[in-house]
Amino acid sequence: MDGNRRFAKKVKCERSKGHEKGFEKFTEVLEWCFDLGIPEVTVYAFSIENFKRSQEEVDGLMELARQKFDRLMEEKEMIMKHGVCVRALGDLTMLPEDLQRSVARVVKFSKNNIKATLNVCLAYTSRHEISNAVKLMAEGVELGLIKASDISESLLEKCLYTSPSPHPDMLIRTSGEVRFSDFLLWQEASESCKTKQSQAELDWELQCVLDEMAEEPVSVSNGNSQGPNTRIACEQNGTTTEETPATNGYHRPHTNIHNVQDLIIKPYIQQRLEAYRESKQSRVDRFLAHLDNRQVEYLERICPKVM
Repeated sequence: MDGNRRFAKKVKCERSKGHEKGFEKFTEVLEWCFDLGIPEVTVYAFSIENFKRSQEEVDGLMELARQKFDRLMEEKEMIMKHGVCVRALGDLTMLPEDLQRSVARVVKFSKNNIKATLNVCLAYTSRHEISNAVKLMAEGVELGLIKASDISESLLEKCLYTSPSPHPDMLIRTSGEVRFSDFLLWQEASESCKTKQSQAELDWELQCVLDEMAEEPVSVSNGNSQGPNTRIACEQNGTTTEETPATNGYHRPHTNIHNVQDLIIKPYIQQRLEAYRESKQSRVDRFLAHLDNRQVEYLERICPKVM
């Protein structure tokens, strides 16, 4: 949702009116997306940086957000009918408590819907999203839920506000600006995401939406495994086995090194690898469940009962 202030300046009206018109147009765009079968839409409604604007403008935006989430609550039956899951992405604790409750009510009643998803970014920036993900993983290590060695790019991605949503296929900035303004920077790095600059959101029509639309072999060398006079060696041109008769004259049978690898070494290594993977996955699953429980507890604390 971009360009509302520019539009207000262009038509010589108050900024608050520009934001109102922007929300109205966004509602229309959502209807187009639904009709076109687009399953997920993410909108940048309010940046953390927006708190730096005048108090009057910030208060106006907070009030507008209250009205729109209260309206979503009124449209509960329609949202449930169409199976839309509404998610709020960002640090909601930065918002006024009454707005947090309005948001939580909608998120709670729609959380199990799976036909379509609307992500509303409130009190959000990509830098905050990524740093928060790093903080969550550090806390997980401190609590003993995961090990430092469990941390990976994949785990970080699961800690982002957008998880478990896939990366966007397209990002459109409606004001014509070419900078990303700290929006979905991690997700935009995906090769699947195409970025477009478009005209101001309030000038959009349906046509605008349509237009934008090996395994290494194990090597073994052990000079004493079969006794002082026995040597098993792997050579570059093949596998050889040397044996020297023991002092009692008994000749040991020839042993194929591949049989040793296949029967003993490879199964042992595979078993250890599987145990390691299972242990790591168990820790990661427990950690992610911990994060999910924190979110549920937050919603219950802010909004104990959905009316």
